[in-house]
Amino acid sequence: MQAERQYQRVAQKTAPHVVVLFGAAGDLAKRKLVPAWANLALSSLAPSIEIVGTSLEELDDESFRAEAKKALDEFDRRTLTDEEWQTFSAKLHYVPSKAGPEALAAAVQQAEERLGAGAQRLHYLSVPPKAALAAVEMLDKANLVDHSRIIMEKPFGTDLASAVDLNNKLHETFKEDQIFRIDHFLGKEPAQNILAIRFANGLFEPIWNRNFIEHVQIDVPETLGIETRAAFYESTGAYRDMVVTHLFQVLAFVAMEAPTALEPRAISEEKNKVFRSMLPVDPQNVVRGQVHGYRDMPGVAPESDTETFVALKCEIDNWRWAGVPFYLRTGKKLAEGQRIISIAFKEPPQSMFPPGSGLGTKGPDHLTFDLADAAKMSLSFYGKRPGPGMRLDKISMQFEMQEAEGARDMLEAYERLILDAMRGDHTLFTTAEGIERLWEVSQGLLDDPPPVRPYSAGSWGPNAIHQLIAPYAWRLPFERGWRGSAEAAGS
Repeated sequence: MQAERQYQRVAQKTAPHVVVLFGAAGDLAKRKLVPAWANLALSSLAPSIEIVGTSLEELDDESFRAEAKKALDEFDRRTLTDEEWQTFSAKLHYVPSKAGPEALAAAVQQAEERLGAGAQRLHYLSVPPKAALAAVEMLDKANLVDHSRIIMEKPFGTDLASAVDLNNKLHETFKEDQIFRIDHFLGKEPAQNILAIRFANGLFEPIWNRNFIEHVQIDVPETLGIETRAAFYESTGAYRDMVVTHLFQVLAFVAMEAPTALEPRAISEEKNKVFRSMLPVDPQNVVRGQVHGYRDMPGVAPESDTETFVALKCEIDNWRWAGVPFYLRTGKKLAEGQRIISIAFKEPPQSMFPPGSGLGTKGPDHLTFDLADAAKMSLSFYGKRPGPGMRLDKISMQFEMQEAEGARDMLEAYERLILDAMRGDHTLFTTAEGIERLWEVSQGLLDDPPPVRPYSAGSWGPNAIHQLIAPYAWRLPFERGWRGSAEAAGS
């Protein structure tokens, strides 16, 4: 309840907002954005809002509301009552993009009049990268730039040149402090919990460096395939789609120094320091894979070299992390869907335990964060197995966020990030400098990528991933899975 009261206080200080949603009929809007705005609009956490959707589809207010109702019935985490739906649907309006900037401006003006004096604007660009500047141009022509903020979806550019060009053109219309480049991974409660675990505990911060940590894994395999996104994926691939915009952002949370304050500018600066310290990605330390059957999909070239899987080693050349490898992996159609950060600690320099005791047989001690919605954390280490003699085995302490007080107050990632953007809080968003630096360290790989290796659906990727991480091993699949809540409570 404390978290909810905090957001209620913030909501009271935040001006009403007109949300202009580009790509309102798209997949992301249906799966994530419409449910997020419904839950926010019906809560006391957000200010009063009106939503003006726009896209290529020829819809009107009623047909847009019908599409929103279908999306909520299928994807929302809760079921709206008839009264709640009537309240939310009245906030939904639609303007086809073909109607032009004048029609969009008129719809926004009407929404602002309904909200009253002082209404602000939040533009959400849920569109492909190639359509982003057209949306910005439409906002400019409609005179909707003043007292507004804009949320940009990933990927932000496809290489260094395109990112610089996009930033330059975007800055012709919007100031940097108006721009919010979104990464929904960082909106998740467990991702932010990394900062709390690191900087609030004397147990962890003193050992969070190269003297005690052997290596780090950030592992985000997906069971989903490309589905209907093959045309988009052909120009993007797993590295551009996931590594630059998601995994590197999580890496920054793991590796950053303590900010001078828990505020947006200080945190962004520490993240950017990590990016500046990253060594260029070496193509020899990258494994690219392509799932069997990808080239048979509509919209995919017969000889496509686009990767649906990528694993890589990267390094941070600074005082804290010099010599510590960071291993990243993500891909489509893999064995399990997971979001894992695993911190492997160095083993003791000398062992007093006799041969056959079991020490070292199950790898180093690990601190593991599960970034999925269940939000779990585990610390595994060796302990004595009950019985005669000195036999050692891995044991673990596990914590699930759902067991914590206030767990039901957790916001979903998009809900939190939308609220932060309304408040002007850049903490969990990427800066122009940060994204350009990530494309800079990636340029060597983009210019000279290793060939894609085939892998089977339901596997963990090409076999070359084991040579990449040697002499270590991938933590996924787990030898020992997460305990369920009931099992953990009884153990």
